Amino acid sequence: MVDKTAGQKPRTLITGGAGFIGSALVRLAIEKLGWTVTTLDKLTYAASMASLDPVSDSPEHTFIEGDIADRETVRAILTDFQPELVINLAAESHVDRSIDEPSQFISTNIEGVFVLLEELRKLNGKRVTPRLLQVSTDEVFGSLDDSGAFTEMSPYRPNSPYSASKAAADHLARAWGRTYGLPIMVSHSSNNYGPYQHPEKLIPRMILSALGRQPLPVYGDGLHVRDWLHVEDNARALADIVSRGTPGESYTIGGLAERTNLSVVRAICDRLDDRLPGKDHARLITHVDDRPGHDRRYAIDPAKVGRDLGWSPTYDFDSGLKQTVDWYCDNEAWWRPIIDRDGLTERLGLAR
Repeated sequence: MVDKTAGQKPRTLITGGAGFIGSALVRLAIEKLGWTVTTLDKLTYAASMASLDPVSDSPEHTFIEGDIADRETVRAILTDFQPELVINLAAESHVDRSIDEPSQFISTNIEGVFVLLEELRKLNGKRVTPRLLQVSTDEVFGSLDDSGAFTEMSPYRPNSPYSASKAAADHLARAWGRTYGLPIMVSHSSNNYGPYQHPEKLIPRMILSALGRQPLPVYGDGLHVRDWLHVEDNARALADIVSRGTPGESYTIGGLAERTNLSVVRAICDRLDDRLPGKDHARLITHVDDRPGHDRRYAIDPAKVGRDLGWSPTYDFDSGLKQTVDWYCDNEAWWRPIIDRDGLTERLGLAR
C-alpha cells in the first residue's frame, strides 16, 4: 500500500473516474490515502455518479464531465490543476460491444490516449511532468494454453477489437515515454470484480439475472478460465505503481484466483441459495453459442509488483465473491437506475 506522507496531498488526475475501477481508485485515494483528486469522465453508459457518492462532499475531490479525446478539456485540466500524478482509466471495455461497434473503442482507447500523451508532452520542460500510469488489461496478450501465466515480458497478441485498441494505447504510451522522456508506466490487470460494476459484466449480470429468475447465459462450454482480481486490490496496486513504480516499466496485476466461467456462475448461485433458500438458482444456467474470438484462458503472474512494490491481493476469491453478491442484493438503489436507464429491466426480469 502507498504510504501516506504527513502533510502531502499529491494532486492526482484520474480519467474514467466514474467507472468501475476508476471510482474504486477515487474512493481509495481520497478516503484512505489523503490525495487531492480531479476526476474526468465522459459519463457514458458504463459510468455512474452514484459510485462517487462516498466522496461527493470531500473538499479534496473535483469532478469534471468531459472527454479524454477533447484536447482543450485535457489541456485546461493539466494547466489549471497541475497534477503530479495522472492515472488513465478512460476506456471502452466491453468485448461484446467492441465486436458489434468497434469505432468508439478506437476513438476513446486510442485517440483519447494520443491526446493525453500529446498534452503531457507539451508540458515537458515547462514544469515537472506528471507521472502517468496507462491502465491496460491482460487481454492484450491473447489467450493462454492450460499452463503458464502472463508476465511483463509476454508478447502482445490481441484477439478482439477491444484488446487491440488497448494494445495500441500501450504502444503509444511506451513510445512517448521512450521518445520524449515522459515518466510513463503501464499496468495490466486481470478480470476485476466487486461492488459498483456495470450490470453488463459477467458477475453482476449473473447476480441480477438470477434475482430476476432469468436464464444465466454461459458462453460455449463455460470452461474459459479467468484470473479474478477484486477491484479494491487492483486500486491499491494502481496507486502503488503510479506513485512508486519505475518510469518505462510495465506491471502485471493478478488476483491469483483462476476460475472457469461456469464455476464462477455456480458459486454465485450457491451464495444466492444461501440468501434465498429453495430457489435452486443453478437451474437457471443456460449454455449459449460462444462469442467470436473468445480467449480460452488468462492468468497473471504478479511477482514483479509484489517484489518491487510490496503489493499482494488481500481478497481471496470466495470471500470477495460473497461480499460482491451480498452488495448487489443489498444495493438496489445503486443498480436500479442503471438498468432502467440502459433498458435492461425487462431482460433481467427485474421490472417493479
